[in-house]
Amino acid sequence: MAGKKPNPIDAHVGSRVRLRRMLLGMSQERLGESMGLTFQQVQKYEKGANRIGASRLFHISKILDVPVGFFFEEAPGMDETSSVPGMGEAASEAFILEFLNTREGLELNRAFSKIGDPKVRKSVVDLVRALGEAKDWK
Repeated sequence: MAGKKPNPIDAHVGSRVRLRRMLLGMSQERLGESMGLTFQQVQKYEKGANRIGASRLFHISKILDVPVGFFFEEAPGMDETSSVPGMGEAASEAFILEFLNTREGLELNRAFSKIGDPKVRKSVVDLVRALGEAKDWK
C-alpha cells in the first residue's frame, strides 16, 4: 500500500513523540534501544507510518517522562472546550507547538533556556520581536 497517507491522529502522536524526544536531546537510536526497537521503527512511529499500540505508547511515556495524554494534546479534531486538562489548549497556542516541533524552534528554545540573566533574556526577546516586525524582511 505505497503512498497511503497516515491517519492524522497517528501522525500527530508520532510528532509529539518526536517533539518530546528532541526536547530531551535524545536520539531515535537511544529511544529505540530503550524499547528494544531499531531507530528505523522509531522513525516510522514519529512519521505516523506505523501506529503506536497502547502498551508501547505507555512505555514511551515512561521513557520520555510525560503522561500518555501529552501525545494527544492539540490532536486534530480535539474539541477546544474539552474539560480534560491539557487536552484542549486554545487554538492561539497551537502555533507554539508547531514551532517547537521544528528543528529551529527546538534549537532556539534550548539556546534561550541556557541564558541565565533575565536582562539578557528580555533583550533577546526584544530583538526577535523587532526583527519579526521589520518591514524589510521577505
